[in-house]
Amino acid sequence: MRWGDKPYYSLDYYLKEKFGEKVYKIALDGGMTCPNRDGTLDTRGCIFCSSGGSGDFAVHKKTSVTEQINDAITLLKSHGKKTGSKYISYFQSYSNTYASADYLRSLYMEALNHPDIVGLSIGTRPDCFDEEIYTLISECNSIKPVWIELGLQTIHEKTADFIRRGYPLSIFEETVRRLRSLNIDIVTHIILGLPGETTEDIIETIHYLNHANIQGIKLQLLHILKGTDLADYLPDIKIYTEEEYINLLVRCIGELSPDIVIHRLTGDGPKDLLLAPLWSLNKRHVLNNLAHTLKKENMYQGKLLYHTIM
Repeated sequence: MRWGDKPYYSLDYYLKEKFGEKVYKIALDGGMTCPNRDGTLDTRGCIFCSSGGSGDFAVHKKTSVTEQINDAITLLKSHGKKTGSKYISYFQSYSNTYASADYLRSLYMEALNHPDIVGLSIGTRPDCFDEEIYTLISECNSIKPVWIELGLQTIHEKTADFIRRGYPLSIFEETVRRLRSLNIDIVTHIILGLPGETTEDIIETIHYLNHANIQGIKLQLLHILKGTDLADYLPDIKIYTEEEYINLLVRCIGELSPDIVIHRLTGDGPKDLLLAPLWSLNKRHVLNNLAHTLKKENMYQGKLLYHTIM
């Protein structure tokens, strides 16, 4: 099998290939906000966002970047993780290019200067860039590898309007073009199970991304969290059963280009906030069931895509 013991190109396999050992991502808080929250576009955030934004599991910015990294490494080791000496710093909370280039430089460079950090991952929106930020990211990439994680969620404008994404697909395309011209790798987030979307709508998003010049993807199960506007729609939203979601993942993996690294296959909804689907709390069980189903169906990444082309 091309990807070790898995039928898909996993992040774990990619990082072991690139760095020679297992590498953990450390989620950090850069103290930023989002144009969907500060009034630039809206004040409510995306319809599915909790008050913690997209970084509910990040270390909150009460300390410096260096201290956050050191604390996270200590925590990982205290939980018995067999870590080496290599970590990816992941600026996760909210939109981590949504600040001045000078402020971002102080954060990024502090992370890159940490001796145990081998790369930088930056979660953000495609409408939060300017020329100075592009230049800064390129400079960082010349020091250690950088990838940008862009929240797209869907290619369908009707859905994007409903979830209050706040930018058209053309903005995503232009940002990808600029980043790739600088040789920056891109990881795109999409959400499976958005209200009103069919399986074929989701597969259209997968097919679009196959040709969008991205290097990684996160397949996120829709979580409905307490305190979000989406929670008000809960009685009317189609919630996947675990079996339905696994079958959808199998289809998505089969339709996905084999060159795209899969960074995520489900999600980690905060236990104290999660309203649905509750079965997603047992992530290990979901992934084990997925592995079993992929093996049973002899499915692997790109298989359906190849059959479609042929």
